[in-house]
Amino acid sequence: MSDTFISQEKVKLLEERMKSLGIDEADIEERFIRAQGRGGQKINKTSACVHLKHIPTGIEVKCQESRSQASNRFFARRVLTDRIEAHQLGEESALARKIRKIKRQKTKRAKRARAKVQTDTRRAP
Repeated sequence: MSDTFISQEKVKLLEERMKSLGIDEADIEERFIRAQGRGGQKINKTSACVHLKHIPTGIEVKCQESRSQASNRFFARRVLTDRIEAHQLGEESALARKIRKIKRQKTKRAKRARAKVQTDTRRAP
Protein backbone atom coordinates (compact mmCIF):
# COMPACT_ATOMS: atom_id res chain seq x y z
CA MET A 1 0.00 0.00 0.00
CA SER A 2 2.18 2.84 -1.25
CA ASP A 3 1.33 6.00 -3.11
CA THR A 4 3.18 9.02 -4.39
CA PHE A 5 0.65 11.40 -2.80
CA ILE A 6 0.86 9.94 0.72
CA SER A 7 4.14 9.92 2.60
CA GLN A 8 5.69 6.64 3.67
CA GLU A 9 5.66 7.87 7.28
CA LYS A 10 1.87 8.15 7.24
CA VAL A 11 1.54 4.72 5.70
CA LYS A 12 3.83 3.19 8.34
CA LEU A 13 1.93 4.92 11.16
CA LEU A 14 -1.35 3.55 9.81
CA GLU A 15 0.08 0.04 9.50
CA GLU A 16 1.37 0.20 13.10
CA ARG A 17 -2.00 1.45 14.32
CA MET A 18 -3.78 -1.37 12.48
CA LYS A 19 -1.36 -3.88 13.99
CA SER A 20 -1.90 -2.51 17.52
CA LEU A 21 -5.68 -2.85 17.14
CA GLY A 22 -5.32 -6.39 15.81
CA ILE A 23 -6.51 -5.61 12.30
CA ASP A 24 -5.03 -8.00 9.76
CA GLU A 25 -5.02 -7.35 6.01
CA ALA A 26 -6.39 -10.87 5.51
CA ASP A 27 -9.51 -9.86 7.48
CA ILE A 28 -10.26 -6.98 5.12
CA GLU A 29 -12.33 -7.56 1.99
CA GLU A 30 -11.57 -4.91 -0.62
CA ARG A 31 -13.62 -3.98 -3.70
CA PHE A 32 -13.26 -1.19 -6.21
CA ILE A 33 -16.36 0.43 -7.64
CA ARG A 34 -17.05 3.38 -9.85
CA ALA A 35 -17.27 6.64 -7.97
CA GLN A 36 -20.38 8.78 -8.09
CA GLY A 37 -20.93 12.50 -8.45
CA ARG A 38 -19.14 15.22 -10.36
CA GLY A 39 -15.96 14.59 -12.28
CA GLY A 40 -16.99 14.11 -15.87
CA GLN A 41 -15.72 11.40 -18.15
CA LYS A 42 -12.75 10.41 -16.01
CA ILE A 43 -14.87 9.45 -12.99
CA ASN A 44 -17.24 7.44 -15.20
CA LYS A 45 -14.41 5.35 -16.66
CA THR A 46 -12.30 4.45 -13.62
CA SER A 47 -13.10 2.48 -10.49
CA ALA A 48 -11.57 4.87 -7.97
CA CYS A 49 -14.06 4.35 -5.13
CA VAL A 50 -12.82 1.86 -2.51
CA HIS A 51 -15.20 -0.32 -0.49
CA LEU A 52 -13.69 -2.11 2.52
CA LYS A 53 -15.35 -4.63 4.80
CA HIS A 54 -13.77 -5.88 8.02
CA ILE A 55 -15.03 -9.46 8.12
CA PRO A 56 -14.80 -10.16 11.90
CA THR A 57 -16.77 -7.04 12.93
CA GLY A 58 -18.83 -6.52 9.78
CA ILE A 59 -17.87 -2.83 9.63
CA GLU A 60 -18.00 -1.43 6.08
CA VAL A 61 -16.39 1.73 4.71
CA LYS A 62 -16.72 3.40 1.31
CA CYS A 63 -14.24 6.11 0.28
CA GLN A 64 -14.02 8.35 -2.77
CA GLU A 65 -12.22 11.41 -1.41
CA SER A 66 -9.92 11.75 -4.40
CA ARG A 67 -9.68 10.59 -8.01
CA SER A 68 -6.73 8.37 -7.15
CA GLN A 69 -7.53 4.78 -6.25
CA ALA A 70 -4.31 4.42 -4.26
CA SER A 71 -4.98 7.43 -2.04
CA ASN A 72 -8.59 6.29 -1.56
CA ARG A 73 -7.27 2.92 -0.35
CA PHE A 74 -5.22 4.74 2.30
CA PHE A 75 -8.11 6.99 3.37
CA ALA A 76 -10.53 4.06 3.54
CA ARG A 77 -8.16 2.08 5.73
CA ARG A 78 -7.74 5.08 8.02
CA VAL A 79 -11.52 5.49 8.40
CA LEU A 80 -11.95 1.75 8.92
CA THR A 81 -9.29 1.82 11.64
CA ASP A 82 -11.08 4.73 13.36
CA ARG A 83 -14.39 2.88 13.31
CA ILE A 84 -12.91 -0.38 14.57
CA GLU A 85 -11.16 1.52 17.37
CA ALA A 86 -14.45 3.19 18.30
CA HIS A 87 -16.15 -0.22 18.23
CA GLN A 88 -13.48 -1.82 20.46
CA LEU A 89 -12.92 1.00 22.93
CA GLY A 90 -16.42 2.45 23.02
CA GLU A 91 -16.52 5.70 25.02
CA GLU A 92 -12.74 5.79 25.39
CA SER A 93 -11.96 6.03 21.69
CA ALA A 94 -10.58 9.19 20.10
CA LEU A 95 -13.66 9.48 17.90
CA ALA A 96 -16.02 9.38 20.91
CA ARG A 97 -13.92 12.02 22.72
CA LYS A 98 -14.02 14.25 19.67
CA ILE A 99 -17.81 13.94 19.41
CA ARG A 100 -18.22 14.76 23.13
CA LYS A 101 -16.01 17.83 22.72
CA ILE A 102 -18.08 19.11 19.78
CA LYS A 103 -21.32 18.57 21.73
CA ARG A 104 -19.93 20.56 24.68
CA GLN A 105 -18.92 23.41 22.37
CA LYS A 106 -22.37 23.48 20.76
CA THR A 107 -24.06 23.48 24.16
CA LYS A 108 -21.97 26.46 25.32
CA ARG A 109 -22.68 28.32 22.09
CA ALA A 110 -26.42 27.68 22.42
CA LYS A 111 -26.44 28.90 26.04
CA ARG A 112 -24.69 32.11 25.05
CA ALA A 113 -27.15 32.66 22.20
CA ARG A 114 -30.16 32.11 24.50
CA ALA A 115 -28.72 34.48 27.10
CA LYS A 116 -28.17 37.15 24.45
CA VAL A 117 -31.73 36.79 23.15
CA GLN A 118 -33.11 37.10 26.69
CA THR A 119 -31.11 40.25 27.43
CA ASP A 120 -32.17 41.75 24.08
CA THR A 121 -35.87 41.11 24.76
CA ARG A 122 -35.59 42.70 28.22
CA ARG A 123 -34.10 45.86 26.74
CA ALA A 124 -36.78 46.24 24.05
CA PRO A 125 -39.57 48.74 24.96
